[in-house]
This record gives sequence, structure tokens and C-alpha cells, in this order.
Amino acid sequence: MKRISSLLVAVALLLLCGGCDFRTTREKAEQGDAEAQLRLGSMYVKGKGVPQDHVEAAKWLQKAAEQEHAEAQFMLGLTYHLGKGVPQDYAEAAKWLQKAAEQGHAEAQYNLGNKYRKGEGVPLDFVEAAKWYRKAAEQGDANAQVTLGAMYLLGEGVPEDYAEGYAWFLLAQANGNEHADEKISDLEKLLTAEQKEKGQARAAELRRLIEQKSAK
Repeated sequence: MKRISSLLVAVALLLLCGGCDFRTTREKAEQGDAEAQLRLGSMYVKGKGVPQDHVEAAKWLQKAAEQEHAEAQFMLGLTYHLGKGVPQDYAEAAKWLQKAAEQGHAEAQYNLGNKYRKGEGVPLDFVEAAKWYRKAAEQGDANAQVTLGAMYLLGEGVPEDYAEGYAWFLLAQANGNEHADEKISDLEKLLTAEQKEKGQARAAELRRLIEQKSAK
């Protein structure tokens, strides 16, 4: 009996703790704490500790984003992209992604690159797309690395350069990107031995640069 009672008490405490966490977060959010606003928005997005509510999530993410919180700006950008809790609006999505990207948020930079590459909410612009992919890629974002590699193969927004594209694919592969293996396998059939060697050397150089940046 004592053991059962102890378990019931433990469960009750866990439930109470979750409620306290929500109440504390909401109180701080209502006081204007951007980090708490982001956390509260995330809780509503995931339905963690509260019923899932995308409208409420968007409201709190907006509040944090307006305080220049980069992660909130990124999440709000995705919210507008998907139309979750707000009308789908690619231009609004691009606006918030740009704000986060300019603060150095790698995922926002990658997603902003996608916007420019597809012309979603912004003018179609491969040069601008490549610029943002590069910023994310140089922070180690594997999706940006593999996409930038593809742009070098196609000459989209950058000079066509198979060795440079190969280098970025190698980095993406090392970072666990699932699409890189197939692309590398196909590309290696087209590359000369000299291009392979150049690409491998470039990949090693880029890896060092990325590691130096992340160490700062």
C-alpha cells in the first residue's frame, strides 16, 4: 500500500510540476520576457503541458520575434510559411526569416535561401539564394551544404564548378546528410582525378574554416 501511495504522490508531483512550469512561463511571458514568450509559443506548437493551439503559439512567437529574438523570428517565419495559426503568407515568412538570418541563425539562412531559390515571397534570385546558403553552410548546416554544392554543379547564382560542388557534398556527407551519398556517387563518375583531388583538398580547407568559426 505504501508503495502505491508513494507512486501516486510522485505522479501528482509531476503533474503539478508541469502545471507550475506552464504558469511560471506564462507569467514571465506576460511580463514581456522574450525567452518565456518563445518557450510558451513552443509549448503551444508541440502541445507540451498545454493543448496544442497554433493560433496561441503564433501570438506568443510574434511577441518574442518583435523583441528581436532570432529563434522566435525563425519559428514565426516557418509558421507563416506553413500557415499554422496564421494565414499562409510567403512574403511574411520571408520577412521574419530574413530578420533571423541577419542575426546569424543558420536554419533561417538556409530557409531564406530556399525562398530566393524558389521565388516564394521574394523575387527569384539565385545569387541571393547562394549567399544565404553559403552563410548557413559555413556554420555547418548540412542541408545548406548539399544545396550549395548542387548550385555549383548547375551554375545557379555561382560559377559552375564541379570540384567546388564536390567539396560541399563531401562536407554534407560528413555531417550526415542523407542525400549527399547518392549525389557523391553520381558525381564521382563524372569527375576527373584532378577534380576529385581538388575537391577533397577544398573540403578539408572548408572544414578547417568552419571549425575555426565554431570555436570562436
